[in-house]
This record gives sequence, structure tokens and C-alpha cells, in this order.
Amino acid sequence: MGPTKRNWLFSLLWINTAVTIVVLIQVAVNRIGSGRELLQTLGFSLVYANLTGLLGFVAISALAAKAGARKLPLVPVLLLGILVFSTVGCLLAQALLMAIGFVVPQHFWVEYLHTLRVALPLAAVFGLGALVHASLRERVRFTEEKLHEKEAAEERALKLAMEARLRSLESRIHPHFLFNTLNSISSLIAVNPSRAEQIVGRLAALLRASLDNSNQPLIPLQQELEMVESYLDIERARFGEKLRGSTEASDQARTAKVPPMSVQSLVENAVKHGITPQRGGGEILVAASVEEGNVKIEVSDTGPGFDLTAIPAGHGLDNLVDRLDALFGANAHLNVFRRDGRSVVEMVLPRV
Repeated sequence: MGPTKRNWLFSLLWINTAVTIVVLIQVAVNRIGSGRELLQTLGFSLVYANLTGLLGFVAISALAAKAGARKLPLVPVLLLGILVFSTVGCLLAQALLMAIGFVVPQHFWVEYLHTLRVALPLAAVFGLGALVHASLRERVRFTEEKLHEKEAAEERALKLAMEARLRSLESRIHPHFLFNTLNSISSLIAVNPSRAEQIVGRLAALLRASLDNSNQPLIPLQQELEMVESYLDIERARFGEKLRGSTEASDQARTAKVPPMSVQSLVENAVKHGITPQRGGGEILVAASVEEGNVKIEVSDTGPGFDLTAIPAGHGLDNLVDRLDALFGANAHLNVFRRDGRSVVEMVLPRV
């Protein structure tokens, strides 16, 4: 149902309600004494009101549009129009009642003038009231539409900003990862060309997976763990027996979604802070499980540990924290602590 039809129905409802109230007031003050007189007065009043109201609604709507187009003062123009069309409407109603035999022709003008004296003040009051109410309803509807449009625009802008933020963070992670991996390969070329060639194949697989996942905010943990295994194999070529590592994950955890290269960033951090400083190397353990609707991924190493607040801006973990915030807000976080002589970085994500 369109706004014009709703306004028309509301106006007629308003007019008929007003007429009924006026007639009941007359009953209350004993101006109408019998039930027959009540029905007759109510019937006549409703005929007058509906004919006058229908004519007024059609004519006044057009008059209001013209007054607005010509920038005329709206209230005086509408008040004049209500008085004119109420007069015409009452005349038409009186003629209709005379045609069907409810009005004696000899009393036509007397009854018409008597009705007009009552109808004009009521038409002015209730007509303006209906117009004001309709105008307010239209303003409310217009304001709601603008509010919805603004909310939709803000939501689109927020989504675009978040996507741009994620792309920016990912563009900073990929060169960082590539730089570290190429360093590992370069250390093997002179001493073990065949192993270097094997690692180049690993690197190609990692880059292909990275590019394939570049447009996906989340990937299955199983894919991420495969990238981690490739990365660890590359680093083993540099550290030899000094680097020991393994991954453990439940079946539920393997199907959970994680940001691409998130676990790999944790493992890379463990190699830098946990394995590299130690002459004898060390061990890295990746463990993943699902607990209370969250995915918990722990990367532990036998190194001395580090302080998450001391991580410089632009570092892999700093980027990862920003990515988690952009994707999950307060529902995801990183924890760094020590347990059983090991340094542990725990990443907690909602399971999706």
C-alpha cells in the first residue's frame, strides 16, 4: 500500500472518528434524546463527513502541491481550501440526501445553512489536524529511509575499509615471509645444491598456496598446517638436526578456519626467538584443539621466550594481532606465557 493510499484511508478514518465523537458528545449533553434521533443524526453526519472529506482530500492534496511549488504560505492556503471545499461538500451531501428523500426540498437551504455552521469549524480543526498528522508521518518515514540509507552506506564503508586493511596487512606479511625463506635457500646453494633445489620446490609450493589463499580471509587449518610443514622443512635445511618440530591437531581442529599464514607466522617467530639464539637448537611443537566453541592453537618452543608488548610495529606477530582484530574483534587474541620450561604462544579464535 503506497503512502498516498495510506494517507487517504487515515484521513477518512480520522474524519469518521471525529464525527462519531461529536455526535456522542451531543448525546452526553442531552441534545439528542432518542435512539432514532441518534441514528438519524449519526447517519446524516457520516454522509456529510465522507462526501466532504473525500472531496477535500482530493482537492486539498492538489492544492498543497501547487502551493508548495509556488512557495505560497501553506497553512492559510490550506485553511481557505478546507473552508471552500467543505462548503461545496456539504452542498453535495445535502443534494444527495434530498434526492433519496431524507431532506424535504422546502427545508433544503435552512438545513444546509444550519449544517454548514457546525461543519465549517469542525472541518477547519480536523482537516488541519489530519494534514499536520499526515505531514509528520511523511517526515518520519522520510527520516527513517534516510537513516536506513546512512546505516547501509556506513556498513558498506566499514566493510570496504576492513577489506582494504586486511589486504594491506597481507601485502606486508608476504614479502616478510619470502625474505626469510630465501635466506634459508641461499645458505644451501653452495653446500648442498640438490637440497637447495628441493627447498626451491618447497618454496614454489608455499608461494602457490599463498597466492591461492590471498583472496580468502580464512582457510581450513589443515591447509595452514601443510604450509607450516613446508616451512619447517625449509628451515631444517638450514639448522639440520638442531631444529626438531612436529604438529598435532584433532580432527575437529583441522576443519576449523584460520587466517592464512597465521600459524606459519607463529612458527616463524618461534624459529627466530626460540631456535636461532640457541647453539644447540631446539624443538617446536604445534598443537591445535577445539575447546568450548573456540579453536586454540599453541606454538611452543624450548627457547627463552619473549614479551609480546616488545614486538616492534610491522613485525609478523604485530601484523597478526591486527589481522585477528580486523577479522574477529575481541573474540580472538594472542597469549604469550611459559609452561614447563617452554615458551608458548597461544592463538584463540572463534570456531567458524
